[in-house]
Amino acid sequence: MEEIDQIQDLVVKINNRDSELKEYEKMKIEELSTELRNTIKFQQEVFQKIEEFESVGIQQDLTKYAKMICSNSTEREISKIQEAYLKKIETEYLKK
Repeated sequence: MEEIDQIQDLVVKINNRDSELKEYEKMKIEELSTELRNTIKFQQEVFQKIEEFESVGIQQDLTKYAKMICSNSTEREISKIQEAYLKKIETEYLKK
């Protein structure tokens, strides 16, 4: 039962990332790069934690659910950052 609580805590952590509150369009390119690296690092850490859960035999459907939530959440965040990043590059470098 403790493992199930750990997965639930992980899913809550994924869902509570404050990416919705960030205004990527107002950030500088360097800040966007940092945000992108941090998001990818977070995703890798979560997947590593899920793999640890899988190795101890936690219910497969729960680990699949956690992976799906993490993938969807971080990929959405990465897409937002990339979009803002490309717009910044276009406006700051390509239109000069």
